Amino acid sequence: MGGNEPGLGDFQPETGRLSIIVLGASGDLAKKKTFPALFHLHRQGFIESHDVHIFGYARSKMSDDELRDRLRRYLTPGKGCEETHDEDVSKFLPLIKYVSGPYDSEEGFQLLDKEISAYELSKDSKEGSSRRLFYFALPPSVYPSVCKMLKNFCMNKSDLGGWTRIVVEKPFGRDLKSAEELSTHIGELFNESQIYRIDHYLGKELVQNLLVLRFANRMFVPLWNHTNISNVQIVFKEDFGTEGRGGYFDQYGIIRDILQNHLLQVLCLVAMERPVSLKPEHIRDEKVKVLQSVLPINEDEVVIGQYEGYKDDPTVPKDSNTPTFATVVLRIHNERWEGVPFILKAGKTMNSKKAEIRVQFKDVPGDIFNSKGKGRNEFVIRLQPSEAIYMKLTVKEPGLEMKTALSELDLSYRQRYQEVIIPEAYERLILDTIRGDQQHFVRRDELKAAWEIFTPLLHRIDNNEVQSLPYKPGSRGPEQADKLAEKVGYVQTHGYVWSTNTEYR
Repeated sequence: MGGNEPGLGDFQPETGRLSIIVLGASGDLAKKKTFPALFHLHRQGFIESHDVHIFGYARSKMSDDELRDRLRRYLTPGKGCEETHDEDVSKFLPLIKYVSGPYDSEEGFQLLDKEISAYELSKDSKEGSSRRLFYFALPPSVYPSVCKMLKNFCMNKSDLGGWTRIVVEKPFGRDLKSAEELSTHIGELFNESQIYRIDHYLGKELVQNLLVLRFANRMFVPLWNHTNISNVQIVFKEDFGTEGRGGYFDQYGIIRDILQNHLLQVLCLVAMERPVSLKPEHIRDEKVKVLQSVLPINEDEVVIGQYEGYKDDPTVPKDSNTPTFATVVLRIHNERWEGVPFILKAGKTMNSKKAEIRVQFKDVPGDIFNSKGKGRNEFVIRLQPSEAIYMKLTVKEPGLEMKTALSELDLSYRQRYQEVIIPEAYERLILDTIRGDQQHFVRRDELKAAWEIFTPLLHRIDNNEVQSLPYKPGSRGPEQADKLAEKVGYVQTHGYVWSTNTEYR
């Protein structure tokens, strides 16, 4: 197959020119995420002007300059780069060329290939040494036709150290059957080594820190198991609703949109065993083992909700049962995690905006300080916003009396790493794709195992066998969700506020 990846033993230096092609260049994802990520990679020198050209492809009719003008306002200055921003933009935008065409047209993709080849030849790139990265900022419905067109007309023509890679965005199907059909179609055209299924959560700084925290710190090794851990919460909360995207969101719902991919990926990193090495395949092997150990979801351990006012959106059906909130308890049937509930929770129009992992430890046996009512030890990883890692501990209150209080050991990134620029997830993942590192991308068997967990529940919701409960915007969600978390062992800390930063609770 043209553009096959070189094997580990016969790696050749990459000397050919790099072409990055953004398919769906006129859409919101491309404007708000893909092109800004490419801009920041270019500004930081990870992709060089003399080595790369960026092509936008979409159905909209426009010129190169019109696309550049559309993108300009989304190219924001990086931290500490305000003074050079205009210069950075003026260097980046000329790298972008636009090609217009349908997603199922031979002529359109033949024209795209002609433009890419012209760039490669203009830079004296030897045929077969060029690198072509196709980023699908597209709805999944057009993936099959686009993949076929790329395979037939736009591949790197031979293998002299060059490659062709595709980056596909979620959602990867709606259930197990549709995901497998999509995977089969793409798999018939491309090798698994050429396919990068992007889940931007895997590019977040604190998610990437999970492996280091778990396996590079001796203190966690004996604690990270069912003997010491009571439960694990993985939470994603937004303080806004569908914001005019109600019709699109209603096709998927919060479980497909957040739990089945983002939160499940985080669960894998929290629960996986130590990999043999840091090679991408060894890490992904351990993630798959976790997913395959998850027991079928118990319907009594599910609460779904829909915020009041959701169906006021004219694009949302009046009889919609689509959840905008969900709490689902997953249980991992293996030696390390037997009996520990993993509580996945996500919702829109909630009382705050945050994403975090909360590992709650069991109570101290024979507690001589009677401190149980003050709250449990918790290890908290705040993914966004204001990235932080902190441990909630029971300590003695200052003073003459022996009184205990809940306090914390804190690593706040905003304070500890004031001069460090934390990259956006898309920047990291696009760079990983260029480098050929698939560690932070979803493998086909991993995707299949994830859908196997959630598909039965999703079908019951789609068939109205599980009903969404109403909840008020600005709340914690349906009361039943808190009761479920309490029932499976989560102990909420009441009254605890971090005095220097009230967003931590």
